[in-house]
Amino acid sequence: MSDSPVIALAKDFIGRISVTPEDAGCQDVMIARLEKLGFKIETMVFEDTTNLWARRGTEAPLLVFAGHTDVVPAGSSDKWHTPPFEPTIIDGYLHGRGAADMKGSLACFIVAIERFLAENPEHNGSIALLITSDEEGPFINGTTRVIDTLEARNEKIDMCIVGEPSSTHAVGDVVKNGRRGSITGDVTLKGVQGHVAYPHLADNPVHRAMPALAELAATTWDNGNDYFPPTSFQIANLHAGTGASNVIPGEFHVQFNFRFSTELTADDIKRKVHSVLDAHGLDYDLKWTFSGHPFLTDHGTLLDAVVAAIEEVNHSKPELLTTGGTSDGRFIARTGAQVVELGPVNATIHKVNECVKVADLEKLTDMYQKVLEKAL
Repeated sequence: MSDSPVIALAKDFIGRISVTPEDAGCQDVMIARLEKLGFKIETMVFEDTTNLWARRGTEAPLLVFAGHTDVVPAGSSDKWHTPPFEPTIIDGYLHGRGAADMKGSLACFIVAIERFLAENPEHNGSIALLITSDEEGPFINGTTRVIDTLEARNEKIDMCIVGEPSSTHAVGDVVKNGRRGSITGDVTLKGVQGHVAYPHLADNPVHRAMPALAELAATTWDNGNDYFPPTSFQIANLHAGTGASNVIPGEFHVQFNFRFSTELTADDIKRKVHSVLDAHGLDYDLKWTFSGHPFLTDHGTLLDAVVAAIEEVNHSKPELLTTGGTSDGRFIARTGAQVVELGPVNATIHKVNECVKVADLEKLTDMYQKVLEKAL
């Protein structure tokens, strides 16, 4: 029995070893299909990253499918049931690195667009794809650079579906209509190194810092809202000492992260953290790394079309959530575009034996096609 169009294309993508920032020809495969459909193709290469911007039509509204061809490393291949870059179907599941995150979605994008255009060659508005090979890595030369290019020439995205694996148990059971913001702090707390037998001649920064860290951990930063859970503060890494048991450390390094709701801004968080550290009289250096603002797409043309499409395919409404990590949707949302994430089940992403249900890719293709029909 031969594979369906979407499964055959997903297998083609999975068979290409496109570990970040490599694309391994995935975008060339997409370009060949899209050119036949009348898309204008732009390949944007920034440093080590290959990006694709493909657009059909010039009128608004512009609906974009956004995703990435890069994958995380497979790890030790001997822990996989089958070679990670040899797509294999086992008991109705397509196995291979990127099957769920997110080469399956890319195949669904293409086939859904092909089917939609076959039935609606004179559709309203425009369709585009924004594809990068740098989403799993540093994410500095990928989607954000493409968005900067589009903004500079005033090319506006109205609606965007990000194909990240948003689903929990079955495809379409969850739609991510927003994401929390993320900011990381790296603080070096300063003391005076010395001998543990002579603590009066030293100043232990760990002892000094613990009350402040406990206060930060116990703080209620906000209560969240209808779409977002409360802001979360988590200590990720701690390091102090020389490794010797008889030396009081001279410095204490702490890394922490906030996943924050729309109830706060990054500046609010910075002010509060500094005020706590200062109130405890600490000597410190603090470096901030900002990853993205929170964003939310409320009910409107795109979200309503996505919910209706899922209802038609699944005969049930999806849950709207903003949980999980960040995605490239944050770069697109900052332009004012409506952004939602709809993709496969995320249970195996980044794991050994990553896989996706074959039937789910067929359903996801139907969902994408119906969104195009309802939104354009």
